[in-house]
Amino acid sequence: MQDFTSPILTTPPCFLADRMVGKLARWLRLLGYDTAYLPQLSPNGVMREARRQGRIILTRDSRIIRQKDAPPFIFIEQDRFREQVRQVVTILRLDPMQRLFTRCSECNAILQPVTREEIRQQVPDYVWQTQQEFRRCLDCRRVYWGATHKDHVLTELRRLGLLEAKTENSNE
Repeated sequence: MQDFTSPILTTPPCFLADRMVGKLARWLRLLGYDTAYLPQLSPNGVMREARRQGRIILTRDSRIIRQKDAPPFIFIEQDRFREQVRQVVTILRLDPMQRLFTRCSECNAILQPVTREEIRQQVPDYVWQTQQEFRRCLDCRRVYWGATHKDHVLTELRRLGLLEAKTENSNE
């Protein structure tokens, strides 16, 4: 395994998740980290694409880590996504709150703030009446708002020990 325990990152890392860590990819996107997920690629394709895009590979595939010329990677040790998230956040010393909810969890694009009026026809009446802040993915057009999903993510991060028990502030 390559050693990512010592550097202090000056720019946010970009990741390429292989087919074995799809749920981890979604969670890193929720945390706001640029995470490409390309399950169709072979191990050689993953390495080629990671080099081309300057991404850190996230994998459970031992074939990749045995390559002497492999681009930077983190070998994901656990099967469970919660432990996978904890491993990546801990190794790279990521701040789970710094970019929270700034990327689309589906397509990885950066979310843009939109007014309530702009999305009136795209959300259920109850959501429109009870929520004040919305974001939209300009690529896949999904609309996001806080509500219970935000609470669920914060609860999971607390459960993983990545947030203090009473952390309430986020970007959403």
